[in-house]
Amino acid sequence: MEMGMSAALDLDGVTPMRGRTDPVARARAIAGIIERDAPTIEANKRFTPEVLDALHGAALFRTLLPRAYNGEEVTPATFFRMQEVIAAADGSVGWCLCQASGCSFSAAYLAPEAAWEIWGDPRAVLAWGFGNGVAQVVPGGYRVSGTWGFASGNRHATWMGGHCRVVEPDGSIRKNADGTQHERTMLVRREKVRFHDVWNVVGLRGTNSDTYTFDDIFVPEEFAVCRDSDEERRIDAPLYKFTTTNLYASGFAGVSMGIARGMLDAFTEMAKTKTAAAMTKPMRESEVIQNGIARCEAKLRSAGAWLVEVLDEAHDLAARTGEITMHERAMVRLATTSAIHRAKEVAEWAYHEAGASAIMVGGPFERRMRDIHASAQQVQGRTAHLEMCGQHFLGMNPSGRFF
Repeated sequence: MEMGMSAALDLDGVTPMRGRTDPVARARAIAGIIERDAPTIEANKRFTPEVLDALHGAALFRTLLPRAYNGEEVTPATFFRMQEVIAAADGSVGWCLCQASGCSFSAAYLAPEAAWEIWGDPRAVLAWGFGNGVAQVVPGGYRVSGTWGFASGNRHATWMGGHCRVVEPDGSIRKNADGTQHERTMLVRREKVRFHDVWNVVGLRGTNSDTYTFDDIFVPEEFAVCRDSDEERRIDAPLYKFTTTNLYASGFAGVSMGIARGMLDAFTEMAKTKTAAAMTKPMRESEVIQNGIARCEAKLRSAGAWLVEVLDEAHDLAARTGEITMHERAMVRLATTSAIHRAKEVAEWAYHEAGASAIMVGGPFERRMRDIHASAQQVQGRTAHLEMCGQHFLGMNPSGRFF
């Protein structure tokens, strides 16, 4: 059965895994289509059909999916670099790609029959948002109700998930062995879900991160997943020793870095020919501009190189020992948070030095400036992460929730 499903994926919509090139190269190959359609994506709050076809054709939604389901299991460093390329073309597309990729990570914890039902479709996309619903235990599964927000990419999703606390038949709340509240993510087909069009925001408009509701939906047991659980992990590969949080942090750092890269490159090109108002020489001859471009280039490249180093070290450790320690998780958190902050600094410098050119709607700066500030507001960019990292380095015991 699995061989038949795998072979079916060779037909259309997705390049078969054995024929795929490096995902970063595939991302570069379609970046022009994404950049061309970025204004339309922003205006309509959805991907254009051409962009969605390009993403599926390049199999970019399947980079974190297990190989067992015709995914690639790329390294986190490769995933980060891919995200940079896509987000440089459009932040909203990069954001939705990261969100869907992180959701596909859950396939490593699902029963195979459920994973195949979802990702056997070569154009499958799983999306979910933030919140906590209620899953009432019933024979064969759960009755699920709840409302969640920030469901990035829900308009092109084929399945939706809802994170839930579990209520036992006697009314008690299911607990983990350590006494914390148990959580499972309930997966259902998109057509069963009720959506609320509430995404009116300053930046990342194209993500259409709307709110959605499950109205007493029955979810079979095999479609209820407990992410990041050592006991429930079914695929024992180095990639899946990272937490979902590790991968989201890495991908969203790539989004911020990509947006900043797009702004810096656009500014550099403009500075080669523009003479600023009230100035007598081109911007490229200004020592302020020369110095600033050099500093920003160093800032972006060093932040990205350090994050790649940290991710590769953690992946190598997982391959050698079968685990990733709290120290590696803290380093990933520190490097990703730092990358997001450095990217915002670069974007702000480029925007400011571009002068009045930066405020023009439809230009290369205005939307990217809104997008990078929206991306930095998300949980992965919180400065509080630095405090937790510092606590770890000082031998204290910070909460591992964000590691």
